[in-house]
Amino acid sequence: METERLQFRCYTNDDFPFFASLWADSDVVQFIGKGMTRSTEEAHKSFQEWLLPGYREGRGLYLILHKETMQPIGHAGVVQQAVDGKKEFEIGYWLAKEYWGNGYATEAASFFKEYASKQLGLKRLICLIQQQNERSISVASKLGMVHEKNTTFNTIPVNVYTWTSDQ
Repeated sequence: METERLQFRCYTNDDFPFFASLWADSDVVQFIGKGMTRSTEEAHKSFQEWLLPGYREGRGLYLILHKETMQPIGHAGVVQQAVDGKKEFEIGYWLAKEYWGNGYATEAASFFKEYASKQLGLKRLICLIQQQNERSISVASKLGMVHEKNTTFNTIPVNVYTWTSDQ
């Protein structure tokens, strides 16, 4: 799985230090959940109990590698969420701070939008974005997603952006 500049693959145990580095950066996690960094131990628990087992039916968060350097720069993918009691499929994307502003999040999210539609057969996708997260709102807009509603997800107020195959 790849784009012009990026390659995507499943995380492995060897990738844990990079995953932990994302959770340790307060700027990266500012709009993730409650915006709190995680200790190495907390990140390891999430890595082992949620991320690695999350590869189901082509879904999950895939490590993003910069093709030129083969260095990890973030992760993106499609994950199942329960929003207002309804099963939804979210395009998620995180980048290490030093890679912000280069269009990588849009490139990765665009890839997974097409992948979800063509490979997974999904007709509706969402992005759950905190209202102050202007960068992610911009990415969702570039994907053709529209603001559908405001809700609360895991006690956090979020905007729900949606794309459907009939848009």
